[in-house]
Amino acid sequence: MVLLRTFAACLFLTPPAMACDLALALAVDVSGSVDSTEYRIQMDGLAAGLRDPLVSEALVRSQAQLMLVQWTGASRQKVTIPWTHISSFETLDEFADKVASDPRVWRNFSTAIGEALEMTMSSFDTVSNCKRHLIDISGDGVSNEGVEPSALRKALRTRGVTVNAIAIEESEPDLTAYFFENVIVGEGAFVVSAAGFADYPERIRKKLLREVTQQSAALKQ
Repeated sequence: MVLLRTFAACLFLTPPAMACDLALALAVDVSGSVDSTEYRIQMDGLAAGLRDPLVSEALVRSQAQLMLVQWTGASRQKVTIPWTHISSFETLDEFADKVASDPRVWRNFSTAIGEALEMTMSSFDTVSNCKRHLIDISGDGVSNEGVEPSALRKALRTRGVTVNAIAIEESEPDLTAYFFENVIVGEGAFVVSAAGFADYPERIRKKLLREVTQQSAALKQ
């Protein structure tokens, strides 16, 4: 009887397994307008943003799924780091290490934002158990090839996928407005502006913080 009570007490004290509350696809622009230094700034900045103490805590608390996509012109989008369950700080650190060392897939192609969104949207089928589906897309130019991103808004809404963006205004000062009008979609969707690639690391950190702490706060309610 004593053993049964001890066993029951252990069951009671063991916290239940948490469901995934956030599936976050990180879609990074590697088009021809992004040189090798700018690519490295993006990947290092993204890895550092994921390691931010508040961001990392929220991701682990949410039992998030993370994925990395590199994208450029039409038919050139690739999942370079597949969906990864962020079950602990160790798995988050491992994911961030992979981001920082992820080799570039393409260098000299156009900008097909719509096709990047279309391919990434379909990837959420494998993480349908997550409550919130979010694409975090970066870019330094308007879409100039393939399907228009605005043409995908209905499909994204139907599938419950939110798109947020970071506009890197290195050479296109009106890029934030373009992203706002043509790219982002979903309740609470937003665009963050980076004046240039040098500004990217701090801006992506704040963007991630805004995205993931919103979910963490919901978990506490």
